[in-house]
Amino acid sequence: MMTQDEMKKKVAEAALAYVVEGSIIGVGTGSTANMFIDALASMKDKIKGTVASSEVTAERLRSHGITVLELNDALKQVNRLSVYIDGADEFDPQKCLTKGGGGALTREKIVAAASDKFVCIVDSTKQVDYLGAFPLPIEVIPMAETLVMGIAHQLGGKAQVREGFTTDNGNIIVDVTGLKITDAQALENDLNEVPGVVTNGIFAHQRADVILMGTPDGVETL
Repeated sequence: MMTQDEMKKKVAEAALAYVVEGSIIGVGTGSTANMFIDALASMKDKIKGTVASSEVTAERLRSHGITVLELNDALKQVNRLSVYIDGADEFDPQKCLTKGGGGALTREKIVAAASDKFVCIVDSTKQVDYLGAFPLPIEVIPMAETLVMGIAHQLGGKAQVREGFTTDNGNIIVDVTGLKITDAQALENDLNEVPGVVTNGIFAHQRADVILMGTPDGVETL
């Protein structure tokens, strides 16, 4: 029986098939993305470079000698990134995701929006019927903390500020538990309309094009 880490490693290696040679690719944040970075090192000379969704990811890429570009610089060289490869905290049957357990949700969303294809790499524990089991992260400008927490409460959720954490953009994360998200796109829109919200961790507009799911029997493509 494969362990969760073994499933993650298999799915990270499977994602190499989606790397377009000679292009610039986007790379996400988190434990499965880290395994993808380690696998990407084997073909680093075949790509022009990468755009990282967090400082932590950029450091790991550089430690393998993989070129890291700022997104603005990359988009001056190419119209779009060829592919964005990242994990997720959970995904539903419509390929909508919850992301941001690592706190990089805003940059992840930006890089996903700048890419032609979003390949999501997960293990089978992340598959859900609807989003909400995993706490929904919201990146918030600190002044709006109490406002956003009040709105989360009105939605039936329980909100708390992530202790001792500041995003790469200098903001706080409010994590919301207890939501049953049946219309991911509507909730994503509604939360993003709240003044002071930078973005939230629902990826319905930037949902996955392909999900590679590691299972005890191997990698499934959804």
